[in-house]
Amino acid sequence: MAVPALLCALPFYLDAFWLRLGLFCTAAAIGAVGLSLLTGTAGQLSLGHAFFLAVGAYGYVWLAGEPGPGLPPPVALVLAVALAGLAGLLFSPVAGRVRGIYLGVATLALVFLGHHLLLAAGTVTGGFNGRSVPPMAFGGFAFTAQEPELLVLGVPFGAEERLWYLGLALFAGSWYTARNLLRGRPGRALVALRDSETAASVLGVAVARHRSAAFVVSSMYAGLAGVLLALAFRRVVPDYFGLALSVDYLAMIVIGGLGSVAGATAGACFVTALPLLMARYADHLPFLAAPGTTEGGLGPTEAARYLYGAAVVLVLLRAPDGLHGAAARLRRATTRLRSRRTPADTGPSAPRPPSSAARTKEPTS
Repeated sequence: MAVPALLCALPFYLDAFWLRLGLFCTAAAIGAVGLSLLTGTAGQLSLGHAFFLAVGAYGYVWLAGEPGPGLPPPVALVLAVALAGLAGLLFSPVAGRVRGIYLGVATLALVFLGHHLLLAAGTVTGGFNGRSVPPMAFGGFAFTAQEPELLVLGVPFGAEERLWYLGLALFAGSWYTARNLLRGRPGRALVALRDSETAASVLGVAVARHRSAAFVVSSMYAGLAGVLLALAFRRVVPDYFGLALSVDYLAMIVIGGLGSVAGATAGACFVTALPLLMARYADHLPFLAAPGTTEGGLGPTEAARYLYGAAVVLVLLRAPDGLHGAAARLRRATTRLRSRRTPADTGPSAPRPPSSAARTKEPTS
């Protein structure tokens, strides 16, 4: 309970930059958990995660905004996630029959197709300039800095503070759902499918159906992450949802550890926070140019990509199970080290019996 309590207390002590950084990490963690279920647990390579994030983000913007139906934001959020799941369902026949690099290439086509549609459907998406995001609101309570004015324990709660708790709630639900899925029969079936398709078929696992289901679930996670990203950015543009974003999500789950919910979360925080922190402290870091300039060296975003690219190579060479596996090995090593320590003497100990080598044979008469 210490970690949830600490996360809930952070808005009282952190400024807007750190809360915004936490929101981006939370949204990335939700999307990374979904991709980990598909790639790490089911063994299905996907390069189209950015497409489903775009479906969720633009689906929410259109459903809750004008032009659009103008639905209540909570309803628009649910329908945007369902819309991303529907997009995954339409693609699931391909995911159920194709695997490996062939599925990766097929999903890669979704990214380019989606980017073209976002630019072409200007009346819905706003075209190249994108669209502003309607704020989330429950009843009369809006997740903005203006209405209604909110003061908690002397701390003014603006948009970042309010969205922080919304992000925590969405992430907690995503975490709980993924953990239950992995520990139940569907999770065991997906692991068996990943390890050996033939053995899974012999055990009665419906291969195509489970692959399709994993793709749909992953798409819905991506849609939810897209909605939270849109709320955090307050404006969505097509260029953000490109191939680089899909590669970023693959880096997240590789660095964190394939098939691990906690590892996907750690990898998402690392990949998301690194460029933002380097941009903030570019003036204090060598060989880095200030954001928006080319003088002095690499830009923060490019430098961050080099760093987590090197992290991917290092993980693949030294820790194939990622940060989660490295942390588990460290815990086991610490436990073994503690168990080897000799306990302090608390009193006289009972005499030990002599060993067989020290026993002497009694003389016979």
